[in-house]
Amino acid sequence: MAGSVYRSDLYTDQEKKTSVVYNEFRRTYGTQNGLYVGLDGLDGTAVVLSLGNSTEDGSWGHGQVRTIRRLAPHLRQFARVRHAMAQAGALSASLTALLESGRSGFVQLDGRGRILEANDRARKILLERDGLCDAGGALAAGLPGENAELQCLLTGALPPNGEQGSGGSMKITRRRTRTPLVLEICPVRTEGVDRRAREVAVLVLLVDPAARPRIDPAFAAAVLGLSPAESRVAVDLAAGQTIAGIAVELGCGESTVRTHVKRIYRKLAVHKQTDLVRRIMSLEALPGSRR
Repeated sequence: MAGSVYRSDLYTDQEKKTSVVYNEFRRTYGTQNGLYVGLDGLDGTAVVLSLGNSTEDGSWGHGQVRTIRRLAPHLRQFARVRHAMAQAGALSASLTALLESGRSGFVQLDGRGRILEANDRARKILLERDGLCDAGGALAAGLPGENAELQCLLTGALPPNGEQGSGGSMKITRRRTRTPLVLEICPVRTEGVDRRAREVAVLVLLVDPAARPRIDPAFAAAVLGLSPAESRVAVDLAAGQTIAGIAVELGCGESTVRTHVKRIYRKLAVHKQTDLVRRIMSLEALPGSRR
């Protein structure tokens, strides 16, 4: 992947004897055969991923390196977004502050999956009952298949016996608009003295692509490593446009747009449109991302 470097000789033999970083890390984590991956960061910064102790004898195998290459774009994007959020002070935002946010819909669920609180935007979405609703205090999707998927995701986010839950995302079909609602389901671990905050077990983010500011395709191209045409297609898909609509806008055939989509998926290591929408929308936290 462009911007990545894989080296087995990051430290010289002398540095291995004297480097505090090398020796402290190795002693703490028991690593003997490390692999370091360098990724381009944000605004001239760099991200270094350090892995130790290959499961294969003697070296890092081709399959392992290939897996790391597939993960690298996700790790780089995560680091970039965290960096931008830290600069904006968003990482310290409380659950209460998130509920007061008007930019996205937020729903807080307790350990049984029951709705505790929802901000104004989320309440509006639930009251409209267009694809997603409050069904007796629980989140439910209108279509049976989508509701089954939603309940499966919520079950994964709320495992028994205090285990760490797993997050996920999905699309919710709406009757009144062709643009689907995107749900991000995130298990929550909270600390502190706020008793009610400790009751929150899951945070559900409701994203309406059609209602959000449009990401600048040039910015998306620069951050994600896409070509201008690929970036425009990616941004349009995230905004809810169809393949046919994008083809008309670009003045090309639908087959050309589909080719761009395949290349985008490959470059970003994603496999479905929900993942692509999430990746594009994550750019919203970065300075200069909007038109």
